[in-house]
Amino acid sequence: MMGVSRQTRHFVADAYLSFVFWTVLTSLGLCIWYFPLWHMGISGYEVALFADMAPVLLGIPALRRVLRRHRGISVALSLAGIIAYATPSPEKRLLGVAIGTAGAMLGLGSGLYEDRVAGTGRLDRSIQAWEAGLLFSVALRMFFQTNNPVWATMNEVNGGWNKTGIVLGLLALADVVTRRSDEHTEVRAAKRSDLPTAAATAQRRAAWVPTGLGFGALLFTLHSMYSDSAIIGRWSWDGYPSTGPAPVPWGGLVATALAGGFSVGHRLELATGMLWWTVASAGACAITLVPGWSGFAGGLVLAAYVGSVTRSILHAVARSPPGRTFFVGVLWYNILVLGHVWVVAYEFVPGGPLLRERTWVVMLATMLSLYAGVRAARASLVERPGGARHTAVVTAAGPRSDRRRARSVAWAAVVLGWGAMMMRLPAATRTPVPFHEPERLITAAIWTVHFDLDNDMWLAENRIIDAVRDLEPDVMGFLESDTERIIMGQRDWTQRVAEELGYYVDYGPSPRKHTWGCAMISKFPIVNSTHHLLPSPVGELACAIHATLDVHGRAVDVIISHNGQEENPLDRRLQTTELARIMRESQNPFIFTGYVVTKPHAENYKILYDQGRIHDIDPTDSDRWCQYIGYRGLKRVGYARVSRGTITDTEIQVGKFAVPQAGEDISAWAPSYKRVDEAHYAPEYHFPKVFRGKGVRGHFYHVFNEPRYYD
Repeated sequence: MMGVSRQTRHFVADAYLSFVFWTVLTSLGLCIWYFPLWHMGISGYEVALFADMAPVLLGIPALRRVLRRHRGISVALSLAGIIAYATPSPEKRLLGVAIGTAGAMLGLGSGLYEDRVAGTGRLDRSIQAWEAGLLFSVALRMFFQTNNPVWATMNEVNGGWNKTGIVLGLLALADVVTRRSDEHTEVRAAKRSDLPTAAATAQRRAAWVPTGLGFGALLFTLHSMYSDSAIIGRWSWDGYPSTGPAPVPWGGLVATALAGGFSVGHRLELATGMLWWTVASAGACAITLVPGWSGFAGGLVLAAYVGSVTRSILHAVARSPPGRTFFVGVLWYNILVLGHVWVVAYEFVPGGPLLRERTWVVMLATMLSLYAGVRAARASLVERPGGARHTAVVTAAGPRSDRRRARSVAWAAVVLGWGAMMMRLPAATRTPVPFHEPERLITAAIWTVHFDLDNDMWLAENRIIDAVRDLEPDVMGFLESDTERIIMGQRDWTQRVAEELGYYVDYGPSPRKHTWGCAMISKFPIVNSTHHLLPSPVGELACAIHATLDVHGRAVDVIISHNGQEENPLDRRLQTTELARIMRESQNPFIFTGYVVTKPHAENYKILYDQGRIHDIDPTDSDRWCQYIGYRGLKRVGYARVSRGTITDTEIQVGKFAVPQAGEDISAWAPSYKRVDEAHYAPEYHFPKVFRGKGVRGHFYHVFNEPRYYD
């Protein structure tokens, strides 16, 4: 009983350190992204991406021996990635996360090599702990609405549990440091038992180049597609009426598929077979190209496949020269990560046009690399004296109790994840209530939120929620909102906004549409929404949401859009012309909220408002460049501009409108440009007073210093 207790303790400690591995790895890209985001181009800090190349040092025998004998060194380094939150400096936090990533990767590499050499079955236990750590990371992010609470971008203010994470990490470190006597006992017991050891088995070395490529593809797929439960759901999202699974509760299926794959990983002949890879390739094709439930189902198939080959590929890595294999593997992982970024950031990076909007190329390279890795693993099976193949190296995983314990822990993580989904389901499915139904008002706002990463490199959705709560918009557009990429942390911050404040949410064009994102929340039912990719022959791909809402019984259309950059005048003209066409062809009352990049009354302004047959909310407001609001068929009540605080670099603009009755003739609703005092309207029509004067949390009425109201 004492032995079982020790082994369980060791396994839990290793699983937690695996959780730390996934924590620092998923936060590295997010911390790097802060710097090019504010530099509007390559900043130089991107070199931190290659901190994960540290396992190359395992090619040095002396260092390899040190890390084998003193595993606590790599563990202590990995904890730097979560301790980094303690400094307010973005540069120092990035340094800490880079050190943590290097330590975590060194720990993975040296651990695989040591456990293979030891020949005690610890290799399988280490792999199972690595898998369990990923599942617990996914489950915890379900509880925290896709955030990891111990990222270096979290703190006490925005919901972080950093101190708890550090304490648990130190306990796991203590377990690693003090377990050496147990491990020596295991080695001696293995020598007396029938368990095969490295010296006693005729195992083949795996071909290290294809093994490295397979490992890189495995790490990339787990990170880019399955490190959060919402990723493949958002990949398959295509607007209203709902065409795909909502993150809550269906994200639980992602963890279930992963755990199912991990559970059959010891069945090597099945996992590494050509037929299974072909099925998985069909799933990869579906999630890349097909929207809705069909694409999501393809993503689940791919999750099960990747889970099933994890053990085989890591066994092959353990049987390969560590320095060379990790060099190939991690370099290939980084190339895939860059490709994953290049498909959308092509305008800002060297050679970008080669991968412009070609996610399918990245997926194809990934699947071919996985195939190379699993075939290398399959080819390195042990052979019996008669030449017949068998799977002893993989399936001799120590006592059956080890596998039962690992499966129990893994499926416990899945159950926890489903528990989180069920806890969140009432908030995610409640019916939103508009703010001013008796007055038939609709308040619409637009805000460029800079990917929910504030000016000081902290996640900002808690402050976004506070600002939205105070502003009371019925409909709000968020620009630069797509955070389901490695460099943004693979997260969906709109879930938390919608659940805590009670909104319907349209995530906007999915990540496979290669835009920077535009999202919409609405208190009114979304009858239909179409995601547009606006003409962008030169620069970044511009996006728009065109939605029809049921507003007080009347169909009202809304556009949320983000045009291209100032440097691309052709793109901006074509995009504005397309937006004008969409609005012109609609017969419903209309609200436009978008990022236009033009001066008031310039050429693109005239295209938007004149050809789109809409009215500017205030033609006298000459201090505009990016964001604009327009309308048609509604009575304009008021207009306000609210400062950004330290959340982003762009203000909030908000307009308030009265909606005609269903069937009412709207031709008489001509715009009035006569301004009136706030007292002209009843209090229910007023903008919130909390933003007057110095405002709250850095948000206050600016430019006009107060809202404007119109007759």
